[in-house]
Amino acid sequence: MAGSTFGTLFRITTWGESHGPALGVVVDGCPAGIPLSEEDINVYMERRRPNGGNMSTARNEADRIEILSGVFEGRTTGTPISMMLRNTDQRSHDYSNIKDAYRPGHADFGYDSKYGMRDYRGGGRSSARETAARVAGGAVAMKLLSMLGISVTAELSAVGDISASEMEKCEDLVSSVRNEQDSIGSTVTCKVTGMPAGIGQPVFDKLDADLAKAIFSIGAVKGLDIGAGHSAAVMRGSENNDPFRVRDGKVVTTTNNAGGILGGLSNGSDIDLTVYFKPTPSIARPQQTVNKDHEEIDLEIRGRHDPVIGRRAAVVVECMTALVLVDALLINMSSRADKIVDFYSCL
Repeated sequence: MAGSTFGTLFRITTWGESHGPALGVVVDGCPAGIPLSEEDINVYMERRRPNGGNMSTARNEADRIEILSGVFEGRTTGTPISMMLRNTDQRSHDYSNIKDAYRPGHADFGYDSKYGMRDYRGGGRSSARETAARVAGGAVAMKLLSMLGISVTAELSAVGDISASEMEKCEDLVSSVRNEQDSIGSTVTCKVTGMPAGIGQPVFDKLDADLAKAIFSIGAVKGLDIGAGHSAAVMRGSENNDPFRVRDGKVVTTTNNAGGILGGLSNGSDIDLTVYFKPTPSIARPQQTVNKDHEEIDLEIRGRHDPVIGRRAAVVVECMTALVLVDALLINMSSRADKIVDFYSCL
């Protein structure tokens, strides 16, 4: 299977299945000398794991990362960083009734069409559990960004059409759809502060294009706005353009409809992303589908599933964004000859 590696200079490769013995990630291209411990990673893992609340699955795993290589005496060595996350609470028997059936809203049919076989236990590589490995890799990227004064923060902003600021109403909605053996969509917003201007590429490898690829690679993402996003389609140029001004000797914009990116390059403003997640496709109510023999059947999905994705997915959005930014920052170091000369003249 191709497509498990992401990035150019700062790269991650994830491995493992939802119901295998473990998942993991290899981070390659990480500079030496970054302070890094397992606890630095586990802070992010804790945000992704189920909390036993109304909005998450009942699957209960410690989700503690083991660093196997690439770190010595508390600092990265510049060699590949390998990290592993053991699966300890998988229940493969929950999926026995879908062995030969294609779950609506899932990748089952596509997998069978492509490979002629699939791991039906939780979806294998297409399971949302694969994102745990991404979070581990993104946590390393976050350490480097923090050294540069760049922050990336994402949070659940809506459940269905209810703002997360009205959390009690959100929880009531989730309770209602859970009782109906259903699920609900959600929205996550992400903000990047401290990003310097001029990061990205102006043609195919635009910063917004790379961010879009990263975000859409997260399972269940069906939409993305950068800045004004879809709203820009009904604006006039005089409304959408962000005026430039000078404040304290620095070029700034007075509005941020561009979401911090113009022409594929960062402009120094905050990078604003709004990410839209579809409802969890695994629901317990009867659904119409077909099996491998092309027989039409009714299917009820067993197992433990999130009724809403956005709460646990926010940290995944955060970490995928961090991976893109670190990669773009490293690539940008070779964009100007004078900067290369300045760097090597100090050696």
